[in-house]
Amino acid sequence: MKSAVFYGKHDLRVEERPVPQPGRGEVLLRVMACGVCGTDVHIFEGDQGAADCPSGTVLGHEFSGVVEAVGEGVSAFAPGDRVCVDPNRLCGECRPCRDGLGHFCEHMTGIGTTVDGGFAQFCAVPQSQLYRIADGLSFAQAAMAEPVSCCLHGIDLCELRPGCRAAVIGGGMIGLLMVQLLRLSGASFIALLEPVEQKRALGLRLGADAAFDPLREEPDRILRAAGRLDTVIECAGLPSTVSQAVAIAGRRAVVMLFGLTRPDDAVPVRPFDLFRRELTIKASYINPYTMGRAVDLLNGGRLDVSSMLAEEIPLARLPEVLAAPALRAKGKYIVLPQA
Repeated sequence: MKSAVFYGKHDLRVEERPVPQPGRGEVLLRVMACGVCGTDVHIFEGDQGAADCPSGTVLGHEFSGVVEAVGEGVSAFAPGDRVCVDPNRLCGECRPCRDGLGHFCEHMTGIGTTVDGGFAQFCAVPQSQLYRIADGLSFAQAAMAEPVSCCLHGIDLCELRPGCRAAVIGGGMIGLLMVQLLRLSGASFIALLEPVEQKRALGLRLGADAAFDPLREEPDRILRAAGRLDTVIECAGLPSTVSQAVAIAGRRAVVMLFGLTRPDDAVPVRPFDLFRRELTIKASYINPYTMGRAVDLLNGGRLDVSSMLAEEIPLARLPEVLAAPALRAKGKYIVLPQA
């Protein structure tokens, strides 16, 4: 089978590998769609993502497909079932798992990060990680369940109240999902800060009330004139946008640092400024216990995850996309391993 295998910084090879055999409690999934994530880019660039990625691993953790075969002991799924995958398998036995903090599991298996994932034509997946998808949901849409589930965890941590006023920095896939989730959560005002005109226009269509170019306008003045911001969600993962998120937050606001920065990035903070405004700075780590809700939102048609897709590509083009920021800036890429 065709597989995209990570060997080290800037070394991703599309090569032939044997089709895996499902073990006990596993299914063999024919992968139909797999999203290219910022974590994949970090791994490709030699940076640390949510977990260390061993050399020789098939990447890809945002994926969906059809059950091809089942291993011994599988009772919940059968060949032909349409499913998507939660890539983070918890051990259930370590102290964080037993304390209800499973996303900090000390023995977590990351499908597509620590073990072989969805940038391949087939993948062996534990049945515990599968969720059924609606017949009307495309495989590309279903592959977005994992990023939606991560966004839901971030939204939960923001402690939103109906009528809140919010801003999202960054109009990529994640930022546009956050705009929609803020609207579903009852926000009365949502601003999007994004330098690309097409993404600002899309943000307005998906639920933002205002959209600003932070490189040409003065969003601090505009947003403060619009009223106190209760919540600011940073989705670009840059030191400059992290600083901007803190700068535009209103008194007693929650600043959610959702975008993944490089591991050695640093941002200057003035504690006295945080004190004067009583700000709460938070971050969000992967997707604990939110995958089911994400799939329900997608199955129910409550989120648009298609408008921000740039292109569907074969596996052979994945190294090109990972190496080209200009391509990724166009939107979300979906790999079709069967193409």
